[in-house]
Amino acid sequence: MRKILTLLSLLILFSFYIFGQGEKAPIQEKVINYRDWTYDSVLGSGKVNLREFSKDKKLVLVVYFSPWCPNWRNQAPFTQKLHEKYSAQGLGVVGVGEYDSVEAIKKSAEDFKITFPVVYESTSRDAKQKTTHYEYRKAAGDNRNWGSPWNVFIETMKLSKEGDVLVEKAYVVNGELIEEEAENFIREKLGSKREEKSTVQKPKSNVVEPCDPEKKFSELKKPYFR
Repeated sequence: MRKILTLLSLLILFSFYIFGQGEKAPIQEKVINYRDWTYDSVLGSGKVNLREFSKDKKLVLVVYFSPWCPNWRNQAPFTQKLHEKYSAQGLGVVGVGEYDSVEAIKKSAEDFKITFPVVYESTSRDAKQKTTHYEYRKAAGDNRNWGSPWNVFIETMKLSKEGDVLVEKAYVVNGELIEEEAENFIREKLGSKREEKSTVQKPKSNVVEPCDPEKKFSELKKPYFR
């Protein structure tokens, strides 16, 4: 009996170690045929067109998110810090809210004091398989249920001059950004010197929390087997 209890304890500890790493994923170049879009802003009136937004940028990060997803809440502060740190050097960041009301998407942006543009594509969880977000991330091999956050880096020098498709290939992240990797990637694309150590504070929570809109955040503090 004692051996069984010891084994169970080890399995629990191992689960916390494995699933305490977060839903972080590496940057990969994928063929997704990413198209231009124009979406309504949630932080002000008007619309945002991606091609126009990209004109004075060197690199654009489009981050798709669901406001109720804890994985997005893990990455949101880091995304804002990237915007603050690199916008003057040519990085553009834009958030695309998915699968919740405009009010909820706006509140999420306000809660994290986000100052980069935030728009929305969908306002219903029923639209999950009908969005371009779903189309692109599946083309990129993202097998998560909700795919929040999902990150796309676009090099503006590679944008097509005309047509609906902006780029055939893009650098994507099927999960949360790995902070040091993301910073090094951004600095390389912006022509900045590589930092020996990331100066951006890591998110406080490293617990894997599945994006389940029916669960409260407090209910998601245990290992989750996907």
